[in-house]
Amino acid sequence: MKLVPLLDRVVLKQLEAEETTKSGIVIPNQAKEKPQEAEVIAVGPGGAVDGKDIVMQVKVGDKVIYSKYAGTEVKLDGNDYIIVRQNDILAVVE
Repeated sequence: MKLVPLLDRVVLKQLEAEETTKSGIVIPNQAKEKPQEAEVIAVGPGGAVDGKDIVMQVKVGDKVIYSKYAGTEVKLDGNDYIIVRQNDILAVVE
């Protein structure tokens, strides 16, 4: 099965949180904060949204930072994805 986003929506796959800090301290699962960094899996076509023409700024494979409480979580074929609007993406990580 494949997710195909509509209009200005983007499908993201969350990147794994680091298990240890730079100083070598192991972080237990309960203390881990949900990362806000993700990889773009699929991008909608853009187009007219609410009367405005939207041009998509991200592409498949980009690593991005998105708003903390943005999007809808979806589970498909055992994988977790987040579907967000393009304006919920804050930055592209280069």
